[in-house]
Amino acid sequence: MKDKEEFTKVNVFGLGEPNDAYAKYFIGNSYLNPLVGQDSPLFLANVTFEPGCRNNWHIHHATKGGGQILICTAGFGWFQEEGCDPVSLEPGKVIVIPANVKHWHGAKKDSWFSHISIEVPGENTRNEWLEAVNDEEYNKL
Repeated sequence: MKDKEEFTKVNVFGLGEPNDAYAKYFIGNSYLNPLVGQDSPLFLANVTFEPGCRNNWHIHHATKGGGQILICTAGFGWFQEEGCDPVSLEPGKVIVIPANVKHWHGAKKDSWFSHISIEVPGENTRNEWLEAVNDEEYNKL
């Protein structure tokens, strides 16, 4: 799914706008398309990654509840928790990430990739952005 035009046809939730606010936490270009208004009690957004794009290792902290859910919608990607093998992502795959778990996610080298990101409500929630997933690690996938 390397062809952007082909990917756009199957990316039913849309590309959105360049994810400039978080660009420093990504290698490559990503796009953000919020799916609900700011008055929604639950934030949902379609996040799209160009081929090879991935976010840095990060943690969704919470003292109660919290975490993140990814619903894969188009293209192919990777997800990895610290200390675990990478998981291949494809449309229809759902990943539940508990609070306080270090992880990263992004596109495969040869594919565009989109997922809906759901920030799970909780108490004292915050994101901590960490080191990049370097090319050496990523290219082994």
